[in-house]
Amino acid sequence: MRILVLGGSWFVGRVVVEDAVGRGHEVTVFNRGRSPAVLPEQVHRVTGDRDRAEDLRSLARQGPWDAAIDVSGSVPAAVLRAAELVAPVVDHYSFMSTISVYRDWPHAPVDEDSPLWDGDPTCDPLTRQWDPDAYGPLKVGCEMACQRVFGNDGLLILRPHVILGPHEYVGRLRWWLKRMHRGGQVLTPAPDRGIQPVDVRDLSNFVLNQVENGGVGIYNVAPDSGSASYGDMLRACADVVRSPQRPATLVWVDEDWLVSRGVTQWTELPLWRNAAAPWSMKTDRAQEAGLRCRPLTQTVDDTWAWLERGGRAVSHERFSEHGIDPAREQSLITQWLAEHRQV
Repeated sequence: MRILVLGGSWFVGRVVVEDAVGRGHEVTVFNRGRSPAVLPEQVHRVTGDRDRAEDLRSLARQGPWDAAIDVSGSVPAAVLRAAELVAPVVDHYSFMSTISVYRDWPHAPVDEDSPLWDGDPTCDPLTRQWDPDAYGPLKVGCEMACQRVFGNDGLLILRPHVILGPHEYVGRLRWWLKRMHRGGQVLTPAPDRGIQPVDVRDLSNFVLNQVENGGVGIYNVAPDSGSASYGDMLRACADVVRSPQRPATLVWVDEDWLVSRGVTQWTELPLWRNAAAPWSMKTDRAQEAGLRCRPLTQTVDDTWAWLERGGRAVSHERFSEHGIDPAREQSLITQWLAEHRQV
């Protein structure tokens, strides 16, 4: 197949491109060319900006393609422009969306029919800075833009939960691994809370299988919600770093107590959120369509192996959001142990 990937050099796109080339597909990547990622030599790279219609027209002249996969679209107006200009030379279109499109997440379980945020397929916020409050509604607008152009017959929309694995640039799992490697007492919440991040390689495998088979529709993409716990992930991080000089000691702390002390959920302690259903995404539809997810412990092991080999993700503004200050962490641990007479 001839496959066009919009994006393709950071994280999800990079893995999709490498996977597609490994399957023998002819791959074209369209992006701004600002990332240092080294893609397979077979890839045809087209440098351009989706905010520039002339760049998209130039890209379209290099078609046709059997399929296009948009892994980077987050501005509805830009996604609409790209979809309209490549539609005449693309048979099948895939858009990488997010769990954040669901209005009820993380406060209630969600499936593909759960209510979405209001979206506008023509919206352009006139900024490309990350805004967590706008992200979900903007992605809804992007989905609507794709639906406006391709309808339902030639469109695949994927809504993954948190994506982890080698090359992940936000740094959530990377922070936990490096924190465990530093050793000592580690502030750790919610050992029994379920967790369902998806490995980027499993996401890539699923989208390419769907593309090859002409799959359409909307799919939540994540492991089953009962497959692993937050505690499983943190214990796996502590086990894999193997720091005998100063091993990590996990200090399990009540979630409500952390909230009362003002610990910032999702960022100070990455991937932790004290809500009713942060990890309750229903994925039956994708599993029936062939989604298979590796154990979370394997994702942890492989990410640490990648880091140990000198792996580096692209620099991103969101990385600095994650992780708790060491002095604040130790102060909270001391308070918790004193209050619960575990000293």
